[in-house]
Amino acid sequence: MKKSISDNVWGILACSYCNNGLKKTDTGAECLNCGLCYPYTESGSLNMHPQLTKQYSLDFEIGTQVFPGNEFQLEPLKVNKDPEVNFNGQKIPRHLTREMLSYFPKAKSTDSLMLDLGCGGAIHKEACEHAGFEWVGFDYASPQADILGDAHTLPFKSSSFEFILCVTVLQYMRYPFVMMREVFRILKPGGKLIGTVAFLEPFNGVGFYHNTHLGVFNLLQYGGFKIDELSPSKNWSGLAALASMGLFPKMPRPIAKSLVFPLELSHKLWWRMGDLVTRRNRENMRIRNFAGSFTFIASKDPS
Repeated sequence: MKKSISDNVWGILACSYCNNGLKKTDTGAECLNCGLCYPYTESGSLNMHPQLTKQYSLDFEIGTQVFPGNEFQLEPLKVNKDPEVNFNGQKIPRHLTREMLSYFPKAKSTDSLMLDLGCGGAIHKEACEHAGFEWVGFDYASPQADILGDAHTLPFKSSSFEFILCVTVLQYMRYPFVMMREVFRILKPGGKLIGTVAFLEPFNGVGFYHNTHLGVFNLLQYGGFKIDELSPSKNWSGLAALASMGLFPKMPRPIAKSLVFPLELSHKLWWRMGDLVTRRNRENMRIRNFAGSFTFIASKDPS
């Protein structure tokens, strides 16, 4: 059974190979330029995976400074005091937090589109629709996605989405700089990108790069984004991640976290003792250095 892809979404779909427009067919879509055909899958998703290899060239400047100063201060994400969308009473989906939701943009019109990049089981759909967007689910393999494809060559026209959500995706990218340029391309001027990426989470067998705060900043900056927030996870430490995902897989998360709680408490007390001796407050540094993941909020210049 075909997924219900609206005319609004059909209007921004593009060939994964040549980026030209598509026409609907009984079996899927056909490129108006190169003639490649993209079929529906058994689950009804439109399969936009690349059918031909594609060259993507990037240039890098060596010797430039990453941060505007000697140090970039990072703090755990705080609730936005002036949110555009009221999520009070709404269920918080897995992988999101109340703080992240407070930065969700509000759709500008009834035709506004957002892309859930790496949507998995579509657990963020309700929250995105609550913000007024038409949700577009994109994933590499999930049958819950409207569209399947490769994030290195996103099958959408430039400047198509007001908002892109990218939760726990970057670590799975073989060429993350390519993906970041693609995300920037399809985001509308003034649009917002919100996401998370693994840092000290254990390797799960299919990832490529776990990013430090320097790595995340560098990727966003290279992509062309203005970086609004870059925050280490306060409640998802590396120890908690290792316990839940690596040391005791499939164990209920509260039990796994309780097993490493004494070690985590000792770790915090040791750092606190060091702060008393040096008369410095390094709590944000401690959280940054041992975070399981980072949250990023970025935007595309309106001009």
